[in-house]
Amino acid sequence: MVWLILGIVLWYGGHFFKRAAPGLRAKLGDEAGKGVVALVLLASIVLMVIGFRGLYTDNLYTPLPGMGHLMNLTTLIALFIMVSSGAGGHVERFIRHPQLTGFALWSASHLLVNGDLASVILFGTLTIWALVEITVINRAAGGWQRPSKGLLKKDALAAGIAIVAYAIITGIHMWLGYNPFLGTYG
Repeated sequence: MVWLILGIVLWYGGHFFKRAAPGLRAKLGDEAGKGVVALVLLASIVLMVIGFRGLYTDNLYTPLPGMGHLMNLTTLIALFIMVSSGAGGHVERFIRHPQLTGFALWSASHLLVNGDLASVILFGTLTIWALVEITVINRAAGGWQRPSKGLLKKDALAAGIAIVAYAIITGIHMWLGYNPFLGTYG
């Protein structure tokens, strides 16, 4: 549990470092600051994976039958939304923070199929992080100017990339022993 919690703390710290300690971040300089944050985030991911994989906990709730299919669909949609960030398609006209919104959808959808304590801690805190990050950015940036238009071909490209990413991610899950196509987990 310690490694999982430490990884989550580092994840939050790395992402909020610029806003929480702007003076220190400025002293590091732009490139060095990005490097430090990248290392902290990489360490956080490693610790979260180690902590999650090594933690066996009881279920807090039992997922409903078929929720795996809903999670798979929402994960594919989340990947499409994330990939659409900066692509110049239509998604950016409707979603101010596509990467964070997609991330929140991805992490929240994992709660549909994983009712154990480790999953609730990991995916619950990551969902909360994404929503808090959106709120913090919106408060700091103020109003939003929606892009006037987007290109359908950019959305199609983002959809293709999302499908390839989804295939890779599901392949990795299967390689690790978690078949995402079973329909129900837990």
